[in-house]
Amino acid sequence: MIKDETKKLITQATKKVYPNINIPAFAVTETAERFGDYATNIAMKLSKIVGERPEEIAKKIIKIIGESDNQIIAAATFAGPGFINFKIALPYLQQKILEIIEKDEKYGSSDVGEDRRINIEFISANPTGPLTVGNSRGGVIGDVLANIFLKIGWKVTREYYFNDAGGQIDILGHSILKDDQAEYKGEYIDKLNKEIKSSDYREVGKKAAQIIIDTIKKTTKKMGINFDVWFAEGKDLRDKGKIDEIINWLKEKDLIYDKDGALWFFSTKYGDDKDRVLIKSDGEPTYFALDCAYHKNKFIDRKFDRAINVWGADHYGDLARLKGFVQALGYKDKFHILLHQFVRIVKDGCEVRMSKRAGNYITVDDLLKEVGKDVYRFFMLEYAPSSHLTFDLELAKERSQKNPVYYIQYAYARISSILNKCKNQNAKIKMTMQNVKLLQNPAELSLLKELIKLPELVEEIVGDYQVQKLPVYGYNLATKFHNFYEKCSVLASGNNELTSARIQLLKATQIVLKNTLDLMGIFAPTKM
Repeated sequence: MIKDETKKLITQATKKVYPNINIPAFAVTETAERFGDYATNIAMKLSKIVGERPEEIAKKIIKIIGESDNQIIAAATFAGPGFINFKIALPYLQQKILEIIEKDEKYGSSDVGEDRRINIEFISANPTGPLTVGNSRGGVIGDVLANIFLKIGWKVTREYYFNDAGGQIDILGHSILKDDQAEYKGEYIDKLNKEIKSSDYREVGKKAAQIIIDTIKKTTKKMGINFDVWFAEGKDLRDKGKIDEIINWLKEKDLIYDKDGALWFFSTKYGDDKDRVLIKSDGEPTYFALDCAYHKNKFIDRKFDRAINVWGADHYGDLARLKGFVQALGYKDKFHILLHQFVRIVKDGCEVRMSKRAGNYITVDDLLKEVGKDVYRFFMLEYAPSSHLTFDLELAKERSQKNPVYYIQYAYARISSILNKCKNQNAKIKMTMQNVKLLQNPAELSLLKELIKLPELVEEIVGDYQVQKLPVYGYNLATKFHNFYEKCSVLASGNNELTSARIQLLKATQIVLKNTLDLMGIFAPTKM
């Protein structure tokens, strides 16, 4: 990967200039095209350590790199206040086309996961009503994270945790019976009232929860998500004695105490602002106790090497206590909770208010009927999980290049059309380095520089879980392609070797676009 390889060259050069110092952490980042391709802040980082001006340091490093026989950096220059800018060598860029075509669907993949096992839990909405848009954003985020980890060799388990027992299910039963403890409303409640024949609120609640979870399973498939595990609180925790098991384990570790008839976890030992109740005075476990039992099951029983929970931002208050418990388990660095903000739906310029309990909401099924899976997934990914998301229904239904999904898919379809014309005209693709060396037009090189970013992008998302980088990359890649298409003739270049080189560039672009769309779970159409 180009950043890693450039960083290695900089490190080697710096060691030659300053052999007796520990090289500080430094960055290699993309820079504006007028400055070069990449830049590093190594000179500024070293300045305080060696007592020299950044410019003096930069010149020494640039000299060593210039004298080396490296195949990556064509030129290095100093830029104030202390950056070194790099221009990537053309042969290095050009040969990447052949690499992309050779690797095909494996381009961007690696084996750094080494068959390690990761559990990614997402959505996990209570089965007290249909899956709504408000809590489904995490479904797309979690599913794409799973695709990313699969891409680098991890064995991924996609998991949905749901309550099929407890207080919320009791409330669901009361709501269906329409008694004085009813809370949920809506057409689905009326339908379940007619469907379930029982006067026992607990029996009604459990039957209804199973019906609803079966409906949610169908909805998630429409979203393009295939869960590996549907983990039930009642069947998989309560009925198997997992609550007692975790309480006994905590007692053995002296991490639990009795107060006011309740059992408490020493969560303040792990950074929480107060200790937390596990078992209430009436003997009923809290949600936290269930979470503890569930996460012990993930790490101890099922032996996952890492676990990621994708939660709505309303669970922020639960972070410290659960992270504390996982730390007590001994898996602090193996666990991450990714919070996402909820979704605001805008229709005809006005926000659609949503409340499951009030009975007015937009279900995922409703939205999928309006905009389709591809648009739905892209819009849910478009912004950082920590940012609020406004879902514009009018834009989502646009069948033009105003719609970013259409814009990217159209790029793929256009490439497919050109390559089909090549076949029809018997244009021969000669996979030679000699041909690709003819690619020197700025539009060609700009597209090529975008293509080689995918492997690094995958690696970045593995590190920071910021899946919104994928749609941004896909859009930028489509833009670079459309610019190339406008400025560089493929089939009418007048030069067979150049035509062959451009066809190779198109084939490489098609592969990278397809791999990017696949990671997002979005269809790559050959016709539009």
